[in-house]
Amino acid sequence: MVQVDEGRAPDPADAAFLVLGSWKAGAPDRQRAAAAAIGRAWRARPWPGDGLRGYGLLACDDGTTLAHLSPADAPDAAAGQDPSWKGEVDAAVPGIERAGVVAWRRHRSTPSHRDPAEAGCAVLVTRTFDGPDPDRARDLVDALFTAGDKVPPADGLVAAHFYLGLDGAQVLNYALWTSSQAHHDAVAHRPPRLADDSDWQHAHTVPGLRSTTVQRFEPLLLLRP
Repeated sequence: MVQVDEGRAPDPADAAFLVLGSWKAGAPDRQRAAAAAIGRAWRARPWPGDGLRGYGLLACDDGTTLAHLSPADAPDAAAGQDPSWKGEVDAAVPGIERAGVVAWRRHRSTPSHRDPAEAGCAVLVTRTFDGPDPDRARDLVDALFTAGDKVPPADGLVAAHFYLGLDGAQVLNYALWTSSQAHHDAVAHRPPRLADDSDWQHAHTVPGLRSTTVQRFEPLLLLRP
């Protein structure tokens, strides 16, 4: 039996991994149609296993990207899933482009400042280095936490979870906010003292940091066992 919660984002809690997939659906109505088709297909099948804590579908505000987020106990927790469900989705929404699936290992999380059910926006921040270096990736996250501990949590922040790429070449921040506007406001009105904080500066100038990508998502559907 699959439990379905509309408009709910995945709450990773203490799951060791986050499995992230990305599809290009092409338009907002196709994002939602694909999510609905996935919900129907998964409800018709057994849950892949206890190691998969949930499966969330989120629509990016670019109007085309659909993200799949699964808190999991292992990077291959969904390996036993019947792959035929994708054919049903393709029949309902032809022409979806799949960009692959990546597993991330959890490193650190902030406390939960609000009930995860209050999250109306999920923000993914991906930082990419010029090559694998797990120590450098951990150092960036730890510097962000040291700097963040010096200021109050931003209004509207529910929780933030930081993950390391399995090869050590990337860092992912999956943050839950009450709304997209709350995140916009937090970025626009960041505490001034952070700009001069040595740990904050270090986190944003780590040698070899090649790019930082920020994406905002609306939670569409959460499937749980």
